[in-house]
Amino acid sequence: MEGSGVLLLYGLLPALLLYFAAPYIRRYVAGGVCKSTAKLHGKVVIITGANTGIGKETARDLAQRGARVIIACRDILKGEAAACEIRATTGNEQVVVRKLDLANTKSIKEFSEKIQQEEKQIHILINNAGVMMCPYSKTADGFEMQLGVNHLGHVLLTFLLLDLLKQSAPARIVNISSLAHRIGKIKFSDLQSEKSYDGGLAYCQSKLANVLFTRELAKRLQGTSVTVNALHPGSVSSELIRHSLMLKICWVFCSFFLKTPVQGAQTSIYCAVAEELESTSGKYFSDCSPASISAEAQSDDVGRKLWDVSCTLLGIQWD
Repeated sequence: MEGSGVLLLYGLLPALLLYFAAPYIRRYVAGGVCKSTAKLHGKVVIITGANTGIGKETARDLAQRGARVIIACRDILKGEAAACEIRATTGNEQVVVRKLDLANTKSIKEFSEKIQQEEKQIHILINNAGVMMCPYSKTADGFEMQLGVNHLGHVLLTFLLLDLLKQSAPARIVNISSLAHRIGKIKFSDLQSEKSYDGGLAYCQSKLANVLFTRELAKRLQGTSVTVNALHPGSVSSELIRHSLMLKICWVFCSFFLKTPVQGAQTSIYCAVAEELESTSGKYFSDCSPASISAEAQSDDVGRKLWDVSCTLLGIQWD
């Protein structure tokens, strides 16, 4: 009996340790919190993919601060449901939905034209929407889906809205990247993954492209009072993993160690409103603090080449 009691104790020990350590683990996983109390009355914010996940929670927070928030998403019904919920919880009636499909340059151009007709100013553009580890497919314009949506779609959107952002300065552009950029490499010889495709590596390439685009754009925005920064939101329990069964399984077992969407939105909110970042541009953040980037992300040569290739693919002149 004594032996079995000892075995039982040892068997329960990991569970007991986890129980008592749980509050500390959750606090660590939660990461940084945006402490800014900045108000955004009279400001206009566009957030792509804000009908769910960290985009939705970012929209909720900025609406709470008084901003006019434009939820830009492909699924209008989900967007309207999110907007209705945000209006109800914040009391801010200036939360609206506009259709935007980042996998179609025609949709991006139509969205931009509508925004320029309806809005006199844009103060914050948050390029939040994304796809992750999806099966190989192409956008309406023939781009590999992850590169097309996560990078090229947001490049075109930013390009088309930039004049309005400059006119509204001081203004901010926030690009959601990922720690996964560290594994990424820009495959200029097979940018669209037509020779070989690995969903994970394609995702990492697109997230690296986000950081390179941020750094290159920051150089071109010097002196305009428009800043641009990139960030890693953390590992968040969201719909982003919907295309990967393996990730879904891992997420179930690791959910205790994942951020909630509210926690994952904190660095996006921080980059959008923190007073101390008013003149900060071309940087990368994680947990509401500056963070390091990979050697490839620091390469000016790779950044310039990706910029030129992206503009050529999109058919735009952006010096």
